[in-house]
Amino acid sequence: MKIQDELKSYNKTVLDHFENPRNVGSLPHATCVVTAENPGCQDLVKLAVLVEQGAIKEARVKIMGCTVAIASASILTELIRGKKISELAAITSDTLVRALGGLPEAKVRCTGAPLSALKKLIEQIPSC
Repeated sequence: MKIQDELKSYNKTVLDHFENPRNVGSLPHATCVVTAENPGCQDLVKLAVLVEQGAIKEARVKIMGCTVAIASASILTELIRGKKISELAAITSDTLVRALGGLPEAKVRCTGAPLSALKKLIEQIPSC
């Protein structure tokens, strides 16, 4: 499938987050930094957060992956900002899909790397 044909299968929100990903880059004063991958897709994500008073104050991401992985990582940074650490576990693949306005069923798996990074973050925050 050509890239142009694949891009036609995504809605405006997905394309916007792919073409203009939010919160990309380093976070020099990060409280916690995690790296995760989706081995099936070879997507790789690095998620950095600044935690203050038990909540995510800032989040930055670096990602190498497909359209959906990039869009998912972008929307994830928006979803977690301002959330208490205890609220992060409620974010699932369905949460990302809804926030992106839907995804082709075959591409939902591509939310894996950002979600793996979130899971690692939740596990590691107490020791960061």
